[in-house]
Amino acid sequence: MISGVLEAAVYAEDLEAARGFYAGVLDLPEISAVAGRHVFFRCGASVLLVFCASASRQPPGPGALPVPPHGAEGAGHVCLRVAKEDLDTLATRLENAGVAIESDFRWPHGPRSIYVRDPAGNSVEFADGELWGLAG
Repeated sequence: MISGVLEAAVYAEDLEAARGFYAGVLDLPEISAVAGRHVFFRCGASVLLVFCASASRQPPGPGALPVPPHGAEGAGHVCLRVAKEDLDTLATRLENAGVAIESDFRWPHGPRSIYVRDPAGNSVEFADGELWGLAG
């Protein structure tokens, strides 16, 4: 019945800084934005939602879509899938953009993970699908 994750969300009060990281550094295509509320990015077959938590906690106004209020406090985590042969290139891209790599290691069963922080302090992990026993 469930076939995967369609979207994942992280929260950032400074959406322009988030845009600079996700679109500028990671080259994710922006697909939607509402100033002061959110910016959404295409991420392979999924969507990465970046919400301003204080704005997304507001109930929908009259005539708006009936999306319930939501939002998180503190740093979250998202893991973005990257082909294992592209992880070295990504690490270089991050370093060249001045993004500190918090951790770069191989799990005991072999797959590699690279961890960084986005401008809001969210933990962003990059790993290939073998991390969870998925192909590539």
